[in-house]
Amino acid sequence: MNKARKSIAALSDLAPPTAIIKRDGKQQEVGIEELIIGDIIIVKPNTKIAADGVVVDGTSAVDQAPITGESIPVGKVAVENVKAVYDLNTLSSENRAFAGAINGSGVLEIMVLNEAKDSTLSRLVELVKEAETQKSPTQLLTDKFQRYFVPAVLLLVFILLFAFLVIDEPFKDSFYRAMAVLVAASPCALAISTPSAVLAGVARAAKQGVLVKGGRPLEDLGLLNAVAFDKTGTLTEGRPRLTNAIPFSGVDKNELLAIAVAVERLSDHSLAGAIVKDGEKLLKGKQIPVAEGLEALTARGVRARVMDKTVHIGNRRLFKELTNEEIPVEVTEQMVILETEGHTAMIVHQEGQYLGIISVMDVARKEAKTTLKKLKEIGISRMIMLTGDNQEVANAVAKTIGITDPMGNLLPEDKVAAIEKLKAEEGKVAMVGDGVNDAPAMAKSTVGIAMGAAGSDVALETADIALMADKLDNLPFAIALSRKSKSIIKQNLWISLGIVALLIPATILGFANIGVAVAIHEGSTLFVVGNALRLLKFKFS
Repeated sequence: MNKARKSIAALSDLAPPTAIIKRDGKQQEVGIEELIIGDIIIVKPNTKIAADGVVVDGTSAVDQAPITGESIPVGKVAVENVKAVYDLNTLSSENRAFAGAINGSGVLEIMVLNEAKDSTLSRLVELVKEAETQKSPTQLLTDKFQRYFVPAVLLLVFILLFAFLVIDEPFKDSFYRAMAVLVAASPCALAISTPSAVLAGVARAAKQGVLVKGGRPLEDLGLLNAVAFDKTGTLTEGRPRLTNAIPFSGVDKNELLAIAVAVERLSDHSLAGAIVKDGEKLLKGKQIPVAEGLEALTARGVRARVMDKTVHIGNRRLFKELTNEEIPVEVTEQMVILETEGHTAMIVHQEGQYLGIISVMDVARKEAKTTLKKLKEIGISRMIMLTGDNQEVANAVAKTIGITDPMGNLLPEDKVAAIEKLKAEEGKVAMVGDGVNDAPAMAKSTVGIAMGAAGSDVALETADIALMADKLDNLPFAIALSRKSKSIIKQNLWISLGIVALLIPATILGFANIGVAVAIHEGSTLFVVGNALRLLKFKFS
């Protein structure tokens, strides 16, 4: 148990004791407890980052494995606007830094966003300490058993002390037999069998970047029959991407993209950023014309001037009103196909000519399909997606990645109702979400699992289990670890109870003396602890 505790306690030693900061134009070294929000710390190559914050200068690859479990270093770059106000929860991974992470070969300047006592690392240490005190259902059962078992043993021993009054033997033999039974019946192995396995399981999960808050979720996770997922940000990347640029009427694809990017550069619509960012990548430095006079057409699209020509980008309703004619069949058919597949499609039109269609979509995570496949292989029969998007979008995403039950058009309260229904049908259900808008559904589920919880207060506090890195593929590992933990707990219980059941009658009947009882008793205690510590080496492929 000490070995398991040390692997968790090592978390608290990850952050360096001091930091180099810039104050009044000078560099000085201070203790991390003296850091205040807004301080700029300088992180030299191959040193540990001293505080949570936002990168304001420099580029480097940072090893975040101690905090998030990510095996590959994450590239860090400075934010564009150094003077803006930033929230660690909403920063992108390339701009966000965690205390305890290890800097690569570049020099970074980081603005402190959390004091040392509030850092992600500090919260992790506290939550893991909390987890150690939370008992699993099996441990509660053994505790209850011991409450009755121990007094019964003491009563039996007391009775055996007076055996010399019933059978012809000296008092010392009765006393010796009673003490042998007392040693044989002492439930040390039983008492240590579950907590040692739970602690080793929690420690192994933490090493992989999975925070398990105690024995109950560790055991419950392995008993799941169904897993429900939020869509946006959990199964998908959580940000739209440009997915198609389909030209018509002999128009060049690059021309279509250049005009679309020129117009959308002026827009503040949530989808415009995706069109501009991905469109510029596809154009690879090609010249993009300048647009002017952007006008938003409510619930229809936008209008602007590009090279003295009027350009409209929007939905079919806009062009029916604009032209007072039916949209060409080939355009309509392509729009229907894209919308059925879950894309948000827009027509690009210039001076009476249909240039083509562009579409955007919140695409599935790269690891989503393989993760769901692994879940199916390890026996999760139902994988449900809960989303506020329309059912067509839900069906399209589900078909792509292997979801068995897509449920669309759901409000937060509908997600709670869906979880309750699933629990009635399947027994034990997990809810995987971002820990914020999915908090009610996570609380209602058997096990609430938060994605990408590093840096997020709400996710860390709400969930029973937190996947610290934004890595969905840690979920099959966590379930497999839970099942292995449950298996080892069962082995330990059978061994400890079996030894007691054999030793008590053996010592009463005189087949085993006190020396044998001590050897077997202590041996069983060491065995169950050793068996539990095997979890520290658990691997899942």
